Amino acid sequence: MSFVPAPLQEWLRIIASADASDLHLGAGRPPAMRSSGELVHIAPEELTADQIQAICLELTPEHRQRELKELGSADFGFGFEEDRYRASAFKQKGSFALVLRRIPQNRLSFDEIGAPAVLRNLAHLPRGMILVTGPTGSGKTTTLAALIHEVNISRACHIMTMEDPIEFYHDSRKAVINQREIGDDVSDFAEGLRRVLRQDPDVIMLGEMRDLETTGAAITAAETGHLVLGTLHTTGAARTVDRIIDQYPENQQDQVRAQLSVSLQAVVSQVLLPRMDGQGRVAAFEIMVRNSAIENHIRKGETFKIPSVMQTQRRLGMQLLDEHLLELVQSETISREEALNSAQYPGDLAQRLGM
Repeated sequence: MSFVPAPLQEWLRIIASADASDLHLGAGRPPAMRSSGELVHIAPEELTADQIQAICLELTPEHRQRELKELGSADFGFGFEEDRYRASAFKQKGSFALVLRRIPQNRLSFDEIGAPAVLRNLAHLPRGMILVTGPTGSGKTTTLAALIHEVNISRACHIMTMEDPIEFYHDSRKAVINQREIGDDVSDFAEGLRRVLRQDPDVIMLGEMRDLETTGAAITAAETGHLVLGTLHTTGAARTVDRIIDQYPENQQDQVRAQLSVSLQAVVSQVLLPRMDGQGRVAAFEIMVRNSAIENHIRKGETFKIPSVMQTQRRLGMQLLDEHLLELVQSETISREEALNSAQYPGDLAQRLGM
């Protein structure tokens, strides 16, 4: 349990009232929040090295103190009032710094996050792997939490999650849900996955697929009748498939392609962009759903053909990121510049926008 120092409580209330996403604290600069994608100072006074050190050491849980002092950084989660926060305390230029990601606990429905309708259908798949991908800060955790929430309220099953740290807390509803935090409840993702199949899971959620061992265990779990949800720091469905396969030695890649072709049910790739009206940010999604053509291209190593399948199979809920960006520009939700900055093929999108 983290103790939240008094100055930090005041700043957390400010970012919550502004619906900001992050709080940045460091020596020699004022506290700043990320609002609609931009950093804004929330107080005029610069923090001293002693002030930020006291805040970091008071906030960091006791079992993470050694990690912070010896390794120079520590990640953990804590709750304050209505929200939870993912904290990263670290050292820089001989002093401490702190970045907090705000995770509002009420944003669990697909409607609230503006997700396409097909995502709700994915939560009802009985088995296979669903990957949510995107850069840091793109809303992957929120989308993953919405998927888990949908399973939790609609299926009588057992959900096991492994997270670093736990960000959204879920109460058991129709499902039974157990959430394990890396470092507190289990040593690492690989160890958690080794144990999880003995715990009678129906749905397994991995906060992040960080290494080959974790990826391999996740694919095996998906092949053996479980629904596996995970995240990767990639953009685009085809690149996600390539990223997974490239983790493996060349002599194993054909086997992995064969496994992925039948176990990978969907890839949801997303970015968060500031709205033109200044009212927060909006998510743009790319969605790949497995069908016979996708399966065939993955198995044959023809991932470059996946986008053309997605473009012609919109009736299945598939959509390319650039198509969604185009729609958001045409509806005057985002600017052309923001769309081009996030596009997979900015030259093609610029041409379609008449630029």
